[in-house]
Amino acid sequence: MNSPAPKLEGLQITLITHSYWPEQSPPQRRWTAMIKEFSHAGWDVDVITPVAHYPFGRRALPRWMAGRPFHLRNGQFTEKILHVPYLRHGNSRVARLLDQCFSAALSVPAGLMVRKPDVVIVTAPGLPSLAAGYALAKLRRVPLIVEMRDAWPDLARDARLVQGKVKSVIEHVVDFVQHRADLVVTVTEGFEATLRSRGIRNVATVSNGVHLDAIAVVGPPDPERAVFEALYLGNHGESQRLDVAIRASALVGNSMHLHMVGHGTQRPALEKLARELNAPVTFHAPLTGDAMMDRYASADTCLVSLRDDWKSFETTVPSKTYEVLSIGRHVTAVVRGEAARIISDAEAGDIVASDPEALAALWRELAADRGRLVRNGDSRQWVKANAEYGQLAGRYLGLISELVAESRSKA
Repeated sequence: MNSPAPKLEGLQITLITHSYWPEQSPPQRRWTAMIKEFSHAGWDVDVITPVAHYPFGRRALPRWMAGRPFHLRNGQFTEKILHVPYLRHGNSRVARLLDQCFSAALSVPAGLMVRKPDVVIVTAPGLPSLAAGYALAKLRRVPLIVEMRDAWPDLARDARLVQGKVKSVIEHVVDFVQHRADLVVTVTEGFEATLRSRGIRNVATVSNGVHLDAIAVVGPPDPERAVFEALYLGNHGESQRLDVAIRASALVGNSMHLHMVGHGTQRPALEKLARELNAPVTFHAPLTGDAMMDRYASADTCLVSLRDDWKSFETTVPSKTYEVLSIGRHVTAVVRGEAARIISDAEAGDIVASDPEALAALWRELAADRGRLVRNGDSRQWVKANAEYGQLAGRYLGLISELVAESRSKA
């Protein structure tokens, strides 16, 4: 793609996603923000998504709130939502994949039930949605945008979802759809470069971000507090390797307290580890709104963590990073690659190895020199310049307009 095309008016989009409002999840947060901005531009979006069942694999919300299969409903803005059925599942990786395959397969006929779009967008993971997006775009004869929020298929090998040198079916599907999409959107510049190196030409980055006007700045932490308080807020999964933080807190002992907010497949094991080590850790259910802001205000530092033994994470930035930068708290960053560069560029805190002793040593240093916890606002300014959703959505609008204009010119 060359110079940006003028933003077209009145476009119709079909979005396929494995999680959307009223759920609270990374794709929900990203696409709720994007659709809010798209609606301001006069664009309409039809969202194809399963009945709400994230993160527990079953419906936890009232039926009227979770949605009914194949019943069109209004969203929070101007979007229309068409829910598809799902399969109940627990933490089993196989069961979750079967659920995603089931919902993805039903997303194709569901996509034929809504208004014909100018473009189909599919956001992954879940990975089976990619095949659904490809099929729907072909049936509708419109361009396809594939959005990769994680570094797939690289992540499959790092997580040992794939054994040996033979590509799995999932890898083949991901690679097939990426190479045949009209545009691939990544959320990091590093993964964009990786895909370009594999011969995918039409790639662009639209990072995750925040609406700054919805996030308050918290005041500096108490300079005289006796107990050092660290906060982790986000997914408790394999990718985060949060056992390192729990082991570090146990090494520091009762002079600190670690609060862990969220859910994920590894949470039961992490709770067990904390009990075994008698670590100063409290686990909390997911928080939103004022409760979440109160927890941020109480923290001395916020932990951002990704395991360091998966190469794909060199081009991965945890979505919560931008929220933490906006809050203005000191960041303890157990990350590398692009995520570490962002923390450094934003002058947001300290980058430390994914090692319990190294992390414990940093936390002891911060507790002893609490002046290091006081931030100057640079991290929020970095977000304003690089990761504010109004700006990011404007870039997305331009990319979609250009793609649709090219498609129409060839018709």
